[in-house]
Amino acid sequence: MKSSPKLTALVAVAVSLIAVHTAIAQDAPIDSITPVTDEMLLNPPDADWLMWRRTFNGWGYSPLEQISKENVGDLQLVWSWGMSPGGRTQETPLVHDGVMFIQNSDHRIQALNAATGDLIWEYQYELPDEVSPGGERSKAIYGNNLIVATRDAHIIALDIKTGELVWDQQVADYKKGFAYSSGPLVANGVVIQGMTNCSNAQPGGCFFTGHNAETGEEIWRVNTIARGDTPEGNSWNGIPLESRHGASAWITGSYDPEQNLIFAGVGQPYPWNVEIAGLTPKSSDPNVTNEALYTNSTLAIDATSGELKWYHQYLPTDSLDLDYVYERLIIDDMVVTTGKLGIMEAVDRNTGEWLWAKETVPQNVVLSIDPETGAKEINPEVIPVIGETTFNCPADPGSKAWQATSYSPKTGAIYLPTVEFCSNTTVNPLDPGQIYTGGGLQTYSRVPRPDGDGNIGQVRAFNVDDQSELWQYRQYAPVTTSTLPTAGGVVFVGTLDRKLIAFDDETGDVLWTSPTLSNSLESFPISYEADGKQYIAVVANFGNGLGRLQSLTPDVKLPPNNPVTLYVFALPDAE
Repeated sequence: MKSSPKLTALVAVAVSLIAVHTAIAQDAPIDSITPVTDEMLLNPPDADWLMWRRTFNGWGYSPLEQISKENVGDLQLVWSWGMSPGGRTQETPLVHDGVMFIQNSDHRIQALNAATGDLIWEYQYELPDEVSPGGERSKAIYGNNLIVATRDAHIIALDIKTGELVWDQQVADYKKGFAYSSGPLVANGVVIQGMTNCSNAQPGGCFFTGHNAETGEEIWRVNTIARGDTPEGNSWNGIPLESRHGASAWITGSYDPEQNLIFAGVGQPYPWNVEIAGLTPKSSDPNVTNEALYTNSTLAIDATSGELKWYHQYLPTDSLDLDYVYERLIIDDMVVTTGKLGIMEAVDRNTGEWLWAKETVPQNVVLSIDPETGAKEINPEVIPVIGETTFNCPADPGSKAWQATSYSPKTGAIYLPTVEFCSNTTVNPLDPGQIYTGGGLQTYSRVPRPDGDGNIGQVRAFNVDDQSELWQYRQYAPVTTSTLPTAGGVVFVGTLDRKLIAFDDETGDVLWTSPTLSNSLESFPISYEADGKQYIAVVANFGNGLGRLQSLTPDVKLPPNNPVTLYVFALPDAE
């Protein structure tokens, strides 16, 4: 790690049996950091990046314009920070009042001077020995607290000035497989968190919880697998609740303050093979269906009460691990999301009524989409069958996965990071009498698109009003970060081959490419301002997300020791 020239003392204090906190005496900006209020979250300062996608609407857009189309070519590295190696981290730094907050894969949480990279404080959350390390994708700031979800199913709050533990709430039992892989959203004073890792045969799947922001106490819980004698509860083909698995809520949602609604996604059922999952053959009971609600859906949840107001399911009876769990963009009266199929879809933010779909990447899973309801006709030839190998495009990592899309109000465009590839898919059946204990039970042998041009990675821009494609960029190496549009007319994205690229937001022209960085970029770049200067920050790392596509580009070499580094870029100071 980089040493601070202002380092005056290092004090290690054991604050609990499971955590160690380290404080470093240092001058401003920490001395002048202010509490984050509800009003501030509704309208964040332009200089700050206060939540996963910066604003409640999920746009991932920065209103800063110091870095522009005209000068972005002058960007240079101004500081970097070495992070804990090993483990997955798809980190989104947060910035408030000139202080940056980051989480390492080993759950070391740090506050840095956002202008210089100097360490202010760090806190080490101690995971149980049997829990594999892995950094979360996001965090939240509210009041005087930084709120973090952990791999052992805790939510903790740290004082933003000192890093000291304020509260620690255990939400589920990690010994039963529960874990967190993304952080919370604070809406109307409630900490809202989705539970993940429900591929381990937990009966009844995952859930969302709402928590008191002052204490962490749970207020409400919404299950992501429907239950009870209702049409939704009867959508699991008659199989009992204890045999319904999956429905992880592993990406942070968005928030509509006008309706006090959280819009959040739910993942696919487990195991992936619908026959093994008990979803086929379809029941003869007319009151029973096999959609497997609420998998692959948007849930609209009241942030205060936890009441489920409405839902929309995009892909019932999913047999190919094709999540629709990702970011929800709130644009006008629409909630827009794009699942692994690469099909961008919009529903009405007030009712959940389906509005439109746009296929962005070649695929062979969906044959047609009903223009009135959005119902999809699935190609029967791609459905995995025991004893056979089927061919599907895309495969399980998805043509658009956790690397988030973004929206620019300046251009009216949605910017998608995508990849094109296919798979030969084989089912791994259970032995006679064997009980399902977890996993997808399918093997994906990933291959390039047979009719492709060899360019696996793309960035695509679409007009949100008529869904027309504005431009497309293509390259050999996969595109592996979210997109970051700014008011300066620039869109940033990172790649597997260790580059951060800047595009003209209107034309797609490449305006700047970073030097080759220490590792691939599988994270969420941000932009912020400190001491009057605009910065672009991104974490270089090699996780297990789209990095799995390295097998399709074997000549893209990555370092064997998996260095993880935070890079920060800015324009040179004026002479």
